[in-house]
Amino acid sequence: MSTPSGTLSRYPGATRPGSALEVPRARPDSSMDSNRTLRGESVCTDWTDSVPKPATPTRHNFHVGIYGWRKRCLYLLILALLVMVIVNLALTLWVLKVMEFSSEGMGQLRVVAGGLQLNGQAMVLDALIASNIRSRKGQPITIESSMNFSLNVRDEEGAVASQMFLGKDRLECAASGFRVADSKGRTLFSADRKEVVVGASLLRVTGQGGAVFDASVQTPAVRADSGSDLRLESPTRSLWVRAPQGVAIESRAGDISASCLTDLKLQSVAGSIRLDSARLFLPSMKMAVAEVPAGKAASSRAQGRQEGRRRDEIYQLCMCGNGKLFLSAAEGLCAADDDSLVCR
Repeated sequence: MSTPSGTLSRYPGATRPGSALEVPRARPDSSMDSNRTLRGESVCTDWTDSVPKPATPTRHNFHVGIYGWRKRCLYLLILALLVMVIVNLALTLWVLKVMEFSSEGMGQLRVVAGGLQLNGQAMVLDALIASNIRSRKGQPITIESSMNFSLNVRDEEGAVASQMFLGKDRLECAASGFRVADSKGRTLFSADRKEVVVGASLLRVTGQGGAVFDASVQTPAVRADSGSDLRLESPTRSLWVRAPQGVAIESRAGDISASCLTDLKLQSVAGSIRLDSARLFLPSMKMAVAEVPAGKAASSRAQGRQEGRRRDEIYQLCMCGNGKLFLSAAEGLCAADDDSLVCR
C-alpha cells in the first residue's frame, strides 16, 4: 500500500523506504515561544509535535546492551569477585591479628637499631644463618634440642674443619686441637695428636679403679691425698720407675713397704747403696753352723746359758763369696760347712 508524500512530510522522523536516514528537525527554542506569548503574539506549533511518532522498521536498527544469560553471568562474576575480595581482606586482617603485626615489629620480634630483638622463646624449624647471636644484658641464653645438637665450622672451601656433636648419651669433638684456658688465658688442659698437657697445679683422679696408662708416664711428683694411701701397681706386667737424675720415695707419717715374689734388687752402677737408719732388721737370715772343738763348745754352751738369761743372743754377720749374707755364732768362726746350703 502506498503512502501519500504529503503525509510523510508531516512526520519529521519518518523516512521513506529505501531512502537515507534523515535527521529530525530541531524544535523551536522554548525561550522564544515564551517571549512571543508575553508580547501577545500567538505561537503556532505543528500538531504533529504532540502526536507520538510511530517507529518505522529499517535495516539499521541496532540494540545496544547485554541482555539475557550474559547479563546474569556478568552479575554472578562481579558477585564472586566481591566475595573473594571480602574473604581476602578478612584473612589479611586475621593474619595481622594473629601474628601481632605492629609498627614496631611482629609479635615478640621487634625491629631495633642495628638488628632484631626477640623477647621470649624462638623455635627454628630449619636452618638458622646468623653472624652473631646473643642474649639481652643480664639474661642467660639457652639452646635446646630434642634429639641432638651439632656445631660445624667450615673452611674457605666449604669443608667441615671442626665439629662438635652433643647427643643424648655422648659429647664428641672433632678438631685438630682442643684447649681449655682460665680467665687469664693460661692453659688448663690441651690435647692434640702429639701430646696432652694438663696445666693445672693438681691432677686429681677420684675413680676407684685409679688411672690406667698403656704407655709410660712422665711426672715430677706422684703423691696421694691427705689421709689416703698411694699404690703403684702393674697387675700382669712390670713396673718401672726411672729418672735421669734421681728417684725419691718418701713417707713422712707412715711406712714404705716393698714386696715381691722372687728377687728384690737394689743396684747402683757408679755409686753405692746406703741404708741409713738407727735400727736395721734382717729377721729371716739363715744361720751357719761351724765346727768347733768339743771342750770349747761345752764351755761356750755353759757360758751361753748363763748369759742368755741376761741378754739376747748375738750373732756374727758373714758373707759368702757370691755376696750372700748369713749369720754365724758370736764365739765361733765366720765360716760354714762345705755341705751346708747357706752359700748356695
